[in-house]
Amino acid sequence: QVQLVESGGGLVQPGGSLRLSCAASGSIFSINAMGWYRQAPGKQRGLVAAITSAGSTNYADSVKGRFTISRDNAKNTVYLQMNSLKPEDTAVYYCNARIRVGILGQNEYDYWGQGTQVTVSS
Repeated sequence: QVQLVESGGGLVQPGGSLRLSCAASGSIFSINAMGWYRQAPGKQRGLVAAITSAGSTNYADSVKGRFTISRDNAKNTVYLQMNSLKPEDTAVYYCNARIRVGILGQNEYDYWGQGTQVTVSS
């Protein structure tokens, strides 16, 4: 079994910062891409940022220059540093990871965290 556990959400004022963390645990052979998605009320879940195992990153246009994704491969953990937060960043943020499992890593699946609420409001 594989689990993704997120932490770091909360309430912050506009212009503030938050750091989200997501740790993967369980029977992991290797982790490929990791990323963060978000879903606001009445909207579809969409990509915020993603990072490959080699460290290449990709961001949604709406967060470029404000958010930074990083990962610690030794800890199987991905982070999302969110600066200059805006009310429109309010959403449930979900961690995603593409993980190989099995003794030989022969199977690859997408796993999701439970979600963490980020609310940007004065």
